[in-house]
Amino acid sequence: MTARDGATGNDDGIDSNGRETAAIDEDTADWVDLTQPFDADVPHSAALPAPEFETLSDVDRDGANAQWIGTPTHVGTHVDAPRHMIPDGATIDEIPLARFVGDATVADVSRDKSEAIPADELAAAAGDVRSGDILLVRTGWGERYGDEDYERYPWFAAGVGDWLLEQDVSLLAVDVPSPDRPRATRPDDWDDYPIHQTLLSEGVLIAEHLRIPHSLVGARPTVFGFPLALRRGDGAPTRFVAARSASPY
Repeated sequence: MTARDGATGNDDGIDSNGRETAAIDEDTADWVDLTQPFDADVPHSAALPAPEFETLSDVDRDGANAQWIGTPTHVGTHVDAPRHMIPDGATIDEIPLARFVGDATVADVSRDKSEAIPADELAAAAGDVRSGDILLVRTGWGERYGDEDYERYPWFAAGVGDWLLEQDVSLLAVDVPSPDRPRATRPDDWDDYPIHQTLLSEGVLIAEHLRIPHSLVGARPTVFGFPLALRRGDGAPTRFVAARSASPY
């Protein structure tokens, strides 16, 4: 099996141009894409503008295709660097590459409504979290990506931040826009970000807007999520994938 074949889990699923030619069985594929699609219609906070795309040249007209893209750093699947909330925190280009790969625990705390997820429930769902783990938390909300109610998502109760520090996780990855309470459901006089503040102040990274399929629950995959090396970036778009085995090639 070649590296290209292994990316789909199907020896015959890729043509000579690298395009998929067969449906991927995500339940058995060696590689699982944890990244949401990215275009001008991605869900985004009301505090941020939508990404913009423009065609600069067309292959039929100009001999080559090229696009211009303009985007905030915190829309689509991305990683928050400590600088996102901490004035002197590390920027995304200062973080060692080793921080973006590691063994993962997958916790399923699926919800069908927007509500707080307490620390004891997350602890029970996560089970044996090991020091240095990436923690993938599935709420099921990633399946609503692009839906009208996506921005009214379940969030973590304030005590979850301290619990995550006690577990010594290296990165928290969620399938919602934020681990903190949605803007749409906050009291008018409240604008705190307790999970962001607790984790980023201690150098624990946060990844948002992932898709975490149910087929990963109970597995212990290796997760890779390398962001763009934006100079002095407070975060960056990231391609997250999970490998079911230690050696997926």
